Amino acid sequence: MSEFLSADELRQLQRAMQIEPAPIPLQMISNGEFFPARQSEAQRAVAACLKSEADRWAPRHGLDRRTFLLSAAGMAGAFLAMNKVHGAYFQVAEAEASTPHVADARAKSLSSQWIVDLHTHYIHENPGPGLQGFAQLRERARIKGWNPALGSRVQTLDDLHLNNYVKEMWLDSDTKIAALSGAPSDIPADWLLQNGEIANARARVNAFAGSRRLLSHFIFTPGQPGWLEAIDRGIEELKPDAWKGYTIGDNTHKDTTRYPWRMDDERVAYKGYARFERAGIRNVAVHKGLFTVSDQQRFPRLIEYARVDDVGKAAKDWPNLNFLIYHAAYRYTGDGEPKIALDEFEKTGRMEWVSDLAEIPSKFGVTNVYADIGAVFAACCIAQPRTAAAMLGILIKGMGADHVIWGTDSIWFGSPQWQIEAFRRLEIPEDMQRRFGFAPLGAADDSVKRAIFGANGARLHNVAPSQAKLNDSLSQQRALYAEAGMLRSNRAYGWVRR
Repeated sequence: MSEFLSADELRQLQRAMQIEPAPIPLQMISNGEFFPARQSEAQRAVAACLKSEADRWAPRHGLDRRTFLLSAAGMAGAFLAMNKVHGAYFQVAEAEASTPHVADARAKSLSSQWIVDLHTHYIHENPGPGLQGFAQLRERARIKGWNPALGSRVQTLDDLHLNNYVKEMWLDSDTKIAALSGAPSDIPADWLLQNGEIANARARVNAFAGSRRLLSHFIFTPGQPGWLEAIDRGIEELKPDAWKGYTIGDNTHKDTTRYPWRMDDERVAYKGYARFERAGIRNVAVHKGLFTVSDQQRFPRLIEYARVDDVGKAAKDWPNLNFLIYHAAYRYTGDGEPKIALDEFEKTGRMEWVSDLAEIPSKFGVTNVYADIGAVFAACCIAQPRTAAAMLGILIKGMGADHVIWGTDSIWFGSPQWQIEAFRRLEIPEDMQRRFGFAPLGAADDSVKRAIFGANGARLHNVAPSQAKLNDSLSQQRALYAEAGMLRSNRAYGWVRR
């Protein structure tokens, strides 16, 4: 992941796992695709409030502060602290944090919610001794015969190349299905994951689970030598569930990227779309946004590839394909930049690139453009929840709740459970609803959130709830995990400012 950042930038950063964990991030975490902003004054205030209140609440649960912050009650306490600093954006009652069992009961009532995360990544790190417990759970599943594929051999961490990803995605969160993808480079060694690795991860997780829990979004690289042949091989040999591209080309090395491309380029990109359509693959995810003011100054030639003025024509010309625009094209992730986005919105009712994306269906008369909120919901939510509310309001009003898809960009931000809880609890404030004509998001399990959390992603990938059986081996593992009293680590894996 660090390959996305320059050596000078890395000197100013540290791994997020090195800071004290909290139920929600208390400063902006970068997934490696952008240079993170400093911890703001408001974020410091949230941290101080949470620490103080946790010291008051933890004894009521018979816990020390650290253990309390790993619990459902600690998660609720984090959103109470957010409300005290930012205003009442999150639906949370103090009893959830202060009274034993209240938060646990709520969490249990929502645990079966259908959540399909179409934006996840795997981290290449050797598992530490703290994850030995997961290998023990896997061995117990073998002994009980829940997964015949485990055979008769004793299970160890050597069998768990994906153990931390599985733990964070499925044991520590309510996610039911996830899509795994990578990121390309002009230098083969700098790809985040090769397509073969993604296919292998899909095969291993689904064999382990005994159901379709992991989907694959393979990478395609328009313009690179041999890119069409790579698509043909991928379709024939690896059977992708969808394809994903980066229009700026080599996002790892923006300064030297050689093959940026536009989605509406009939001479290049359309050749790839034709292959997808012939193979019956309908979903094409495209990285857009996350292009800060600093990026624009440093890489001015790439801005035409990062924005979304090429999406509408491509969607109109290829009505049998669905274009999933990653990050909802949101760009402002640098120092003070969430405020830039919010100020623009408060003055004009628009948010650069996000509004452009939301207006594509009406301008071009298309219904095959979708907005993924991976990374940007997380970034906006912890920096300024009003910005997150505005972004969601724009997308839902322009595209419909049935065209916004759930993504978290995990596991860079750690287990996605905190993002799930943030979205369950977030509401667009009434003044924003009245002024801009936004509909409310509703309760955690109301129709808008149900659509975004899972129904849309499942529909796009032809997945019915019965295809991810809730009594599969992975569900049994989660039950064992809870029975053993194991808690989320609250670790994150991205980068933060020192």
